[in-house]
Amino acid sequence: MTWPEQPGDQPGAQPPREPASGGISGGVPPVSPGEQPSANAQPGAGAGWQPPVGQPQPGTGAGWQQPSPRSAQGWQQGGSPGWQQQPQPGSPQGWQQQPQGWPQQPGWPPPQPPSRKNTGLIVGVVAAVVVLVAAFAVTGFVTPGFLLPSRNGSGTAVDGGAPATSPSEPPPGTGLPGAPPPSGNVTIPTTRTPEPHRATPLPDPSTCSFPADPNGPGPKPATRPVDGPQPASGTVGVTLRTTAGDIVLSLDRALAPCTVASFVSLANQGFYTGTKCHRLGVTDLQMLQCGDPAGDGTGGPGYTVPDEFFPGLAYGRGLIALANTGRPGTGGSQFFMMFGNTPIPPTYTVFGSISDGGLAVLDKVAQGGVASAGSAGDDTGPPRIPVVFNAVTVG
Repeated sequence: MTWPEQPGDQPGAQPPREPASGGISGGVPPVSPGEQPSANAQPGAGAGWQPPVGQPQPGTGAGWQQPSPRSAQGWQQGGSPGWQQQPQPGSPQGWQQQPQGWPQQPGWPPPQPPSRKNTGLIVGVVAAVVVLVAAFAVTGFVTPGFLLPSRNGSGTAVDGGAPATSPSEPPPGTGLPGAPPPSGNVTIPTTRTPEPHRATPLPDPSTCSFPADPNGPGPKPATRPVDGPQPASGTVGVTLRTTAGDIVLSLDRALAPCTVASFVSLANQGFYTGTKCHRLGVTDLQMLQCGDPAGDGTGGPGYTVPDEFFPGLAYGRGLIALANTGRPGTGGSQFFMMFGNTPIPPTYTVFGSISDGGLAVLDKVAQGGVASAGSAGDDTGPPRIPVVFNAVTVG
């Protein structure tokens, strides 16, 4: 290894020897020809060596550090007192340490797990909802097949729908829900409710469709009516021959052509024969519900009937209407015959009226009372006087 040439040197000339008392600017100790600088050469190693003017004494000055023994050109003190890091091998003479980067900011705190208090609250709310849903299922408020009364006189659902409004306490004198009134203690109005009429007649004929029930086929096979036009004028007579007596109906095509077509089709197929009326109401809802081949309010014909109700409908004594689940387009084979007050919203298709003789039969059944509270969560249930259809005839 050779020393770099200084200005004015001759090529190949040996560096001049200096007196032992001298020093070399830059802090390189004197060497004899052919000698290599000692790897451990220190400032002041030569006799009488003095550091350049302005340089601190070895071991003095704030922060002085021993230079790297591998420096290629001898020791150079760079910077001001207190400077620490020396040039690295291969770096230009006088290299200075680069300023330190911005200090790292503290990181975002790790996410905290939910407190036990909040977790307990959430679990409690979920448990309460589950209990309420189970209670409703047990009491029948969401059980298919029932006409559910709201106790404020509106917002009921027929055939399994939930009440449209939140229920309130039953009117005074009706007893607690689930406690049917005693037989012979039923007040029944004698005035008929006028049969409704459409302000604007339907097209005659009207097009009807009877889609398959999404819940699958019913418990008793039935053939769907043919989709297409149905008469929207005139009436059809039907007789329900029951174990309690005959009930004569007059079905009005102008009110509900599709519903009448379905009812007549089922009657002609013998669908209703052998079925029973499964639900009687004598207090809040004065009606008898029939037409379910399952006998518990859950059955149907395996297809659905389109809604044909309209605003302004009023329900009451002498009318017959189609039951539904409280959702659009869910009518089927179940229907209810009203012999008294029936305060429900206009969301059930009225499709005919009951004869005076038929009302007399219904009044007798109502006076017999309810055999036991059903699963609807109110005071309705199977009638004490059984009503079974021996036959249903058209015309």
